[in-house]
Amino acid sequence: MTYAITQTCCNDATCVAVCPVNCIHPTPEERAFGSTEMLHIDPRACIDCGACADACPVDAIFPVDSLSAGQREYADINAAYYEGGEPAPGTPEGPNFHAWGEPVFGRSLPSDFGPLRVAVVGTGPAGMYAAQDLLLHTAAEVTLIDRLPVAGGLVRYGVAPDHPATKKVGDTFSRFHSHPRVRMHLGIEVGRDVTAEELAAHHDAVIYAVGASTDRRLGIPGEDGPGCLSATSFVAWYNAHPEAVAQGVDLSAERVVVVGNGNVALDVARILVADPEALAGTDIAAHALEALRASRVREVVVLGRRGPEDAAYTRSELLALKHLPGVELVVDDHDPRTGAAIDAAGAGDRAGLLRGVARVRTDAAAPTTPGGAARRIVLRFHSGPVEILGDGDVRTVRVTDGGGGAADLAAGMLLRAIGYRGLPVPGLPFDEASGTVPHEGGRIAGLPGGYVVGWIKRGPSGGIGANRTCAAETVGTLLADAVAGTLPAPTGDAKAFRRLARRRNRRVVDARGLAAIDRAERDRGRRDGRPRVKLATVEELVATARAGRLPRLSR
Repeated sequence: MTYAITQTCCNDATCVAVCPVNCIHPTPEERAFGSTEMLHIDPRACIDCGACADACPVDAIFPVDSLSAGQREYADINAAYYEGGEPAPGTPEGPNFHAWGEPVFGRSLPSDFGPLRVAVVGTGPAGMYAAQDLLLHTAAEVTLIDRLPVAGGLVRYGVAPDHPATKKVGDTFSRFHSHPRVRMHLGIEVGRDVTAEELAAHHDAVIYAVGASTDRRLGIPGEDGPGCLSATSFVAWYNAHPEAVAQGVDLSAERVVVVGNGNVALDVARILVADPEALAGTDIAAHALEALRASRVREVVVLGRRGPEDAAYTRSELLALKHLPGVELVVDDHDPRTGAAIDAAGAGDRAGLLRGVARVRTDAAAPTTPGGAARRIVLRFHSGPVEILGDGDVRTVRVTDGGGGAADLAAGMLLRAIGYRGLPVPGLPFDEASGTVPHEGGRIAGLPGGYVVGWIKRGPSGGIGANRTCAAETVGTLLADAVAGTLPAPTGDAKAFRRLARRRNRRVVDARGLAAIDRAERDRGRRDGRPRVKLATVEELVATARAGRLPRLSR
């Protein structure tokens, strides 16, 4: 028996580090790492030890003979990655199963080097991987800062609720929230409550992990009207983001058009047509669950300007759509290039995964669901939006067709999912063209002691696990600067910063307050048979943090 890596692979390579036979690739040292959609286990070299499954933070690794019907394709995907290559070399006669390279201590500091005080702005995956790196490999004291009164970032507010295994990476991060060398200040925004200069004055270094919080625009007529939303806001709505409007998403139309061909586009399409009762067992926002139960949406048309061979979504996310209960996945064959690309594709190509999927012509006037399915998702390639028409709201989306003309699709809502974009942080340089902070290896250009990690550093590319290697580079640069003596000396200490933060914002949430929020949400979830019921407003979060904080122990 061998193991296989499945859909929820986060690519953070924790499994690579524990594999005794080096059968998981690509590794962080290999060129392909970061460009593959997921990691793969070589079935010819796997010794069935299960170490990788135990270490996986997102429960993505299973024995092949235990894979469910919807996951069995992953055994072939793992094996296909190694076709034509040699299995990983092994030396079973010795105490080690394969030859290890020279040890590398990339986080070592001189033994007499005092502990650094580092602020990390942002508690999503990028920020927490950086904090984890510092805490595990140095004696640094870390100040965690987030503009929201709750931690989690993308894990809490970006991962789809029907992907609970992916959310488990948050458990790995949460163990550092109460670390003895961590101080947490949630609800503090740089530029609003404290300045970048004040933050730097109280720390040896500051790492900004603020992500890419806005979306790219289509630039077409009608885009600013009611019923045209960004996928960013829609995801925030169903994930109970406190800045999302609890009411206001109109699901009264039978058809929704989603523009984009990435994983986010597939996420929102899947949530729109999923069985609400299946979602009732997740941590989806209560207001979103209520709206989806009353939804009249029966069809989601996903538009992609290019063909199926160039789609940006991962194969695993597409495979998930093929196994969605009660939902039919079809391909719009309005353009002959689409079918030709699917027929010519190899079995492992994205386009090849659509072989056998029904091909239809989308009815411009009203959605239909042939084949007995209650709802369906239509993948329409070689097509983009031209104009959004309607009298005060969305009524029609005009899209390009395969002949150079345009076609009208009746729809009640359009969601744009064409990419994220970073926003400027007051006090930091910013590249408007890329939506990132200019840097060298994570070191902010022209700002000694300032660093970036995650999407604000490299742009909106890569999933959760990609932030691990990104953080390693940034932390490595920071420590090299510390050893070189180029970090500015802080003028204030941790206590002074805590007083400053609380003077500027009386509603700051600390680690005990965060623990109180977590307990309250889990308690609400237990009453409803759900993993948790999220508090959906800043007021609820802050009040719960204050009411549930444990009393201080006298010293």
